[in-house]
Amino acid sequence: MGETNIEKRIINLINKIRPFLISDGGNLEFIKYEDNIVYVKLLGACAECTMLDITLKDGIEQIIINEIPEVKEVRNVN
Repeated sequence: MGETNIEKRIINLINKIRPFLISDGGNLEFIKYEDNIVYVKLLGACAECTMLDITLKDGIEQIIINEIPEVKEVRNVN
């Protein structure tokens, strides 16, 4: 099954966010987009960071929702 247009836009945004996370020793992996929710996996230093929820909700989620209004939430999966 191919990626949807929304998934392509999400992946492009994640690729723009990724260098900032890598510079702090972390990373971000797109898992899937389903029912208006983006599922990602925070890796490296991000996975252990005490600021994970803030980074996810106030950073990554806001960037994605601002650019792609169809997205309602971003969730981290373990």
